[in-house]
Amino acid sequence: MEDKDLIEKELLIIKGVCDLYLHGTIESSTAEVHEAFKCALNESLNIQNKIYNLMAEKGWYQMENVEQQKIDAAKQKFAAQ
Repeated sequence: MEDKDLIEKELLIIKGVCDLYLHGTIESSTAEVHEAFKCALNESLNIQNKIYNLMAEKGWYQMENVEQQKIDAAKQKFAAQ
């Protein structure tokens, strides 16, 4: 397995972890539990950011520019709701 594949899997895993910690933070029943999940979420977000930066630096995380027309159409769609 190549480095790119491993890092992509790592990124997917940490995104899942962030999602779990976010929900744990939201659903916490006490301030202590809330704080524990929030700290874990922040640490996970920092890891996610480092992985993303590494991938972007190596050209492994490609982004596409979106046409302004599509952006405007999305704005109109959600503004109407």
